[in-house]
Amino acid sequence: MAALLAALALTACAAAGRAPGAPGGVEVPGSGAGSLRPQPSAPSPNAPQGRQFHLGPAASALVAQAHSQAGAGEYAAAGATLERALRIEPDNPLLWVELGRVQLGEGNPAQADGMGRKALALATGDPAAQASAWRLIADSLHARGRTAEALEAEQRAGSLAPQ
Repeated sequence: MAALLAALALTACAAAGRAPGAPGGVEVPGSGAGSLRPQPSAPSPNAPQGRQFHLGPAASALVAQAHSQAGAGEYAAAGATLERALRIEPDNPLLWVELGRVQLGEGNPAQADGMGRKALALATGDPAAQASAWRLIADSLHARGRTAEALEAEQRAGSLAPQ
């Protein structure tokens, strides 16, 4: 009986374009089925072909929770929360940037750099996500005293999406 109720609840949420338990009933852009995978935006007829990554409702809620945890100095908990989000959306570069920011805050600039590069590899076709990844890479390079490389990374970020 409980399984039937859960299935009905999921069906109702999918029909409404919301994930179950999503705060405020956040809708997933471009998806009437509540998909949790990164959704490329629908291109307009005059726009160049490309992607724009977004967080699904479940990942978005987990990112908000991780921000609260990191703000309280609970970096390990924030990292674990973002890893949960990555299990939902493993190919979303925005989550890799978020996890890299937590690693940077925790004093792990080399790991943050690796996560920025992972995000960059996943962000193909999305200049804003690529710029975020380059900014993370630049910050990680600054933290390691590699100023010249950091400035180059900042320039790449700026050329993709000015702040």
